[in-house]
Amino acid sequence: MADKVFIFDTTLRDGEQVPGAKLAKEQKVEIAKQLAALNVDIIEAGFPASSPGDFDAVRTVAKEVKGPVITGLARAVRKDIDTLWEAVKVARRPRIHTFIGTSDIHIQKKFRSDREKILQWCVDTVKYARSLCPDVEFSTEDASRTDFEFLCRSVDAIVKAGATTINVPDTVGYATPQEMADRIRRLKEKVPALDKAVLSMHCHNDLGLATANTLAGILAGARQAEVTMNGIGERAGNAALEEVVMAIRTRKEIFGKLYTDIRTKEIAKTSKMVSALMGLPIQRNKAIVGTNAFAHSSGIHQDGIIKDRSTYEIIRPEDVGVSAHTFALTARSGRAALKHHIASFGHTLTDAQVDAVYGKFLEVADKKKEVKVEELEILVQEELFKVPETYRLEHIQILSGTRATPMAALRVRCGDEVIEEASTGNGPIDAAYKCIERIVGRKFDLINFGLNAITSGEDAIGEATVRIRTNGTIFAGGASSTDIIEAAVKAYLSAINRWVAAEEREKAARKGARKSRGKAPAVSL
Repeated sequence: MADKVFIFDTTLRDGEQVPGAKLAKEQKVEIAKQLAALNVDIIEAGFPASSPGDFDAVRTVAKEVKGPVITGLARAVRKDIDTLWEAVKVARRPRIHTFIGTSDIHIQKKFRSDREKILQWCVDTVKYARSLCPDVEFSTEDASRTDFEFLCRSVDAIVKAGATTINVPDTVGYATPQEMADRIRRLKEKVPALDKAVLSMHCHNDLGLATANTLAGILAGARQAEVTMNGIGERAGNAALEEVVMAIRTRKEIFGKLYTDIRTKEIAKTSKMVSALMGLPIQRNKAIVGTNAFAHSSGIHQDGIIKDRSTYEIIRPEDVGVSAHTFALTARSGRAALKHHIASFGHTLTDAQVDAVYGKFLEVADKKKEVKVEELEILVQEELFKVPETYRLEHIQILSGTRATPMAALRVRCGDEVIEEASTGNGPIDAAYKCIERIVGRKFDLINFGLNAITSGEDAIGEATVRIRTNGTIFAGGASSTDIIEAAVKAYLSAINRWVAAEEREKAARKGARKSRGKAPAVSL
């Protein structure tokens, strides 16, 4: 049995199905290139049949990203498969990934069919896909709730039809680790044909067991893990790449000779990029990549770390690309020092970007005695992953009190025009948001607002995140500042700027589109 565990990253497909996480083509390519730097084995770049925009994005990833296998997802229908193949065939190493539900729930409720018809559908689909591409993956959707004997029959027939990878998804996060290990072990015993294919895991986190189920399946004989950065994805998300990879790397006494080819020092950088571009903040206590993952507040813990790191750290921060520095910077720190610290994060910035970061750094440094490295990294992230600033905040003034009506006055620049507005509201942030809507001339539905202190202390930097909805589409925005109201306002403007950018892309797509490929329904594995 092979010792390598292949890492199949579906951040750009399953991860992008999170409401508000829609990426522009350029952003998909940027993340895909970072995933290649992380050295994932397979990138699932999207669902090409869903829209002309996603087709174009997947095709661009296939053209420009070298190293990993490039695939996308297609329903088990020829039109979807043809569209997927057209998108990925330009890759050096293309793959067709298609699927159909095999549980009785899906067969009866979704397809209004029976097992024999579904089995034949699986076989015909794989044969057609294989006629186009030598590398074909087939997913038996809802495998964890599929009758075991029928699953064995299906997998046997699918492999014999030419599939090179068989994925057995826990689509709704229903299984437990013991059940998953037992199912994988018995499947390999009952289906000898699996010796000719790679068995893959794709587990969802509805019961919080995605990573545990994935690792249980790997220990039982699966050799591909379908994961996302930060565990993002449909509903409660997927198994997190960083958790699966670091568990295999850290617990050698359990996983033996099993290994992945992931460059773990790229994990933190990739995690932050995905979070920033998708507008999905990482929970502070998130394993491996959360702000608190390597923080120690207990005096006993700190004492142990000082004496020997292994007392309370099973992973070295630097092994996943987290800076172990604790020093601070001041307004007297020059550009050279700043560039040195930025380089330690693993980022390469242009001179213009360094100048922009330096300007923001000085603004923060003027408000605080010291600027921590973590705060500098926030400024770098904002510069690297910012959206075009159609609307930019120039000035804000707030009046609020326990018995006063909250008021806000804003000055916002839009191109060469400077617009000023004032408004009252239920609170200072509500008043400011009403100002913004007057300035933009459009009302948005605020569906989520969050505020977190990124650093500690009285002068901590606060990070604001918002999600707004317009015409049924959700846009996310985020910003940080030592002034939480300023952060909240900038976050709202960031979301609106994403909306403007999306509108411009849509106009350009309509103008340049030669034909429409139609839109397929959303999918999940």
